Amino acid sequence: MTGFAATLTKECWAALGGSPQALDQVAFESPGGLPSVFAVTDLASATIAAAGLSLAELSYVLSGKQARIRVDRRLSSIWFWASIRPIGWQPLPAWDPIVGDYPTSDGWIRLHTNAPHHRAAVQRVLGLEGDKAAIAQAVGTWSKTALETAIIEAGGCAAEMRSIAEWSEHPQGRAVSREPLAHLATAEPGSLPKWSLDPMRPLAGLRVLDLTRVLAGPVATRFLAGFGAHVLRIDSKDWDEPAIVPETTLGKRCARLDLHTVEDRKVFEQLLSRADVVIHGYRPGALDRLGYSSKVRRQLSPGLVDVSLDAYGWSGPWADRRGFDSLVQMSTGIADFGMKRAQANKPVPLPVQALDHATGYLLAAAAIRGVTRRLQKGCGCDARLSLARTAQTLIAHPLDEAESPLAPEGLSDRTEDIETTFWGQAQRVLPPVRIDDISMRWEMPARPLGSDPAEWF
Repeated sequence: MTGFAATLTKECWAALGGSPQALDQVAFESPGGLPSVFAVTDLASATIAAAGLSLAELSYVLSGKQARIRVDRRLSSIWFWASIRPIGWQPLPAWDPIVGDYPTSDGWIRLHTNAPHHRAAVQRVLGLEGDKAAIAQAVGTWSKTALETAIIEAGGCAAEMRSIAEWSEHPQGRAVSREPLAHLATAEPGSLPKWSLDPMRPLAGLRVLDLTRVLAGPVATRFLAGFGAHVLRIDSKDWDEPAIVPETTLGKRCARLDLHTVEDRKVFEQLLSRADVVIHGYRPGALDRLGYSSKVRRQLSPGLVDVSLDAYGWSGPWADRRGFDSLVQMSTGIADFGMKRAQANKPVPLPVQALDHATGYLLAAAAIRGVTRRLQKGCGCDARLSLARTAQTLIAHPLDEAESPLAPEGLSDRTEDIETTFWGQAQRVLPPVRIDDISMRWEMPARPLGSDPAEWF
């Protein structure tokens, strides 16, 4: 391995507790990179490589055969943007009309209003329900810190633009800097599972309970589904994210439950008791408040591989703050650094939602390594990751000069198979990783949330 991709893979794999000898099995293909002042293509390649390494490790435990991992940097970059290519239809717009970066009286702030209740919070604070121009005029009368604070206290999502230096001195920035890229802990020893796993389809038959939303968690569970895992996504009765569902529900079943009702809680507990892996992306303490703390989850499912995600880290004053990729880019200095390097007059974010996607593949890798440990020792595990800590890893790798552009996408980059989704036919971009004879494919097309009964199959 050479270059930043190798460096980042080594860093990610070490954080996941992987053997350094396994790194010799990884090779990268395709020159060039996404247009950014940071090593975004290398981050994409490295995190996908880490997920591939975890699968190769599991396959080795099952078969005794060492698999080679080949990661296509170009395809990895494309998957960090979108994998689906609709035929004769278009996905909904990804952003609410008033989402965006706005100048304040003393800097910049990003408002995130994709969820209706987050948009309502911004409108309450600003005292209007106007269009983007009206929002901009109102935002301009506020200081960035005061507006960020007001929106957060109103239950909304916003982030003022800070520099890397400002973030490093911020209490939350200091807290995140002390955290590992992946928090890993082994649960109490238990019995060996009665799994019958196929080295060529290592996750086939495993039950993964998906309690995640946009975007890192769904990326993780999509990857697991691609290698055979039975993924059941659970959403509340009123949640939807229609713009990205065609992208992220590939290979999954999707159901709805209301965990405030007795009947649905019984269903959820039955599902959890039979789950091998649970991946959740709620803010810290959210499941605890519903009565499903880590202790309760383990009582319901001894040996559970329990993987969780949050936005701003697991310690510090913002540990329970709502956040999304684009907000974390503003908070941590990524957008400010991009603006300064480009000599631009507005924030310059990453070309893709790289923090979400990268953290998603690391979540998948952590889950698969947990499966391997359960298979070997019978014990479950806990893993925790955050967008902010992934951002810190990326920030450590600015590029001195722009990379040559990646070759443009062509029809040959798509699978020959036609995916018949709920919305119409589509193709997918070719998988970004090849692991010898281990097959990456999805057995079910993308579907809307709530399409399926809340039951294992």
